[in-house]
Amino acid sequence: MRVGLFVTCLVDLVRPRIGFAALKLLEAAGCTVIVPQTQTCCGQPGYNAGDYDSARALALKLIDEFRHCEFVVLPSGSCAGMIRVHYPKLFERDTVHREAVERLAARTYELTDFLTRVVKLEQVPARFDGQLTYHDACSGLRELGVCQQPRELLAQAGAQVVEMKNATTCCGFGGTFSVKFGDISARMAQNKCEAIAQTGAGTIAAGDLGCLMNIEGTLRRRGDETTRVLHIAELLAGDAEPWK
Repeated sequence: MRVGLFVTCLVDLVRPRIGFAALKLLEAAGCTVIVPQTQTCCGQPGYNAGDYDSARALALKLIDEFRHCEFVVLPSGSCAGMIRVHYPKLFERDTVHREAVERLAARTYELTDFLTRVVKLEQVPARFDGQLTYHDACSGLRELGVCQQPRELLAQAGAQVVEMKNATTCCGFGGTFSVKFGDISARMAQNKCEAIAQTGAGTIAAGDLGCLMNIEGTLRRRGDETTRVLHIAELLAGDAEPWK
């Protein structure tokens, strides 16, 4: 099975080890993984800002880069949702490219969804002995139905998930939302971090780096220097940096 790994621009620039962890998980599932070196952005920032022309240009670039892959997998529900849900909307009146866009959307998956529903991975590479809490990122949950999938994989790893209050409530990041509505975003992040603290878990995991950056920044500003903030791919692959 030839699987294209779309690393996402945020992972590539901010925490590349998430991409390597995703690669490790896909290979553990028996996939032949293709990582096009010219990949950049899915176009979501432009799309959210109303720059549909740039979003369409990036979509067509992505289609070409992953044309030989049976599936496209992303360690991000937000970017996967952009491709699966919003690309078809961008091209709904484009008779030239619409079919290719719809084919791409149909074979694009968020990482944990792909591992549980498509390749049905039965044993993740790493073990996690201890408690953690999990944040359900908005796009993965609401656009792709990603909720039980990460928890199934965490159970394979032996993790004890302590559910936080309002686990499915937004952390306040929301891409450009956090820029346009800074005060509201900050209050939402504070609420999320309070819920995390109440669980008593020493680790918070999620499937979107944007959420993790927002959460970790807020935790540190609150004086919490001990709670680990991990992408689920890092945790499942055993590629998280040692905690000191």
